[in-house]
Amino acid sequence: MKLFETHAHLDLPDYNNDRDVLINKCFAGGIEYIINIGFNKETSLSSLELARKYLHLFATVGYHPHEATEFDAEVIKRLARDSNVLAIGETGLDFFRNLAPFPVQREVFFNQIRLALEYDLPLVVHDRNAHQECYRMMKKENVKHAVLHCFSGDLVFARQVLDEGWMISFTASITYPNSILDDVIRITPLEQMMVETDCPYLSPQSHRGKRNSPLLLHHVVEKIAQVKEMTPNDVAEKTFDNAYRFFRIPPDPVKRKSTKSGRKK
Repeated sequence: MKLFETHAHLDLPDYNNDRDVLINKCFAGGIEYIINIGFNKETSLSSLELARKYLHLFATVGYHPHEATEFDAEVIKRLARDSNVLAIGETGLDFFRNLAPFPVQREVFFNQIRLALEYDLPLVVHDRNAHQECYRMMKKENVKHAVLHCFSGDLVFARQVLDEGWMISFTASITYPNSILDDVIRITPLEQMMVETDCPYLSPQSHRGKRNSPLLLHHVVEKIAQVKEMTPNDVAEKTFDNAYRFFRIPPDPVKRKSTKSGRKK
């Protein structure tokens, strides 16, 4: 079973003791590609550093809503030119923890939507307790290429997302006994679905309390397969193809050393 890990944070200190060993183990164990996600200046830089080191690991750059007060558009503009950066994000809105003022979150999300459009890059969206506001802002700006990562919305929001042609990504939170996402999984066409771990967070139910990693991504695939009454291999194959297409993985696996690509400056 070959898998595409679309949302990891392998640059975080949780992996300082075994990062290289773990990443090599992932690639040897069926994880074909990894997208490492930036959520502020520091992690955007460290994600790009990892991407330059590993052939099938790519980066995103962005500011999480918790980091909205630190937003620096020039950081994103500079890093987004690198050929190893495949998306803007994670960005979005979080009205649950309230770690940044709502108006600031909205303004920063808006700015990153505009940057994604300007640089012709997909958008990786964090949404927590802000479903309709995220939807309204993205639709108003005519966003075409976006994924709602770690989807936590209801059926109404899921249908809105799917109707716009955006992607829905599931984590191992769907394996928890209190998960209410089975119906969302059922209505989501495989063509609009991706899988992720969001590691080191959200370990599957069988590994709760332990550090998560891409090595546990198969638990997400197996749960989706169970709900949709399909084989895990079929789910893995389709979500792999979706992610490969969504992130526009370069067909030539040789990465360029230059920090500049042909993207708009």
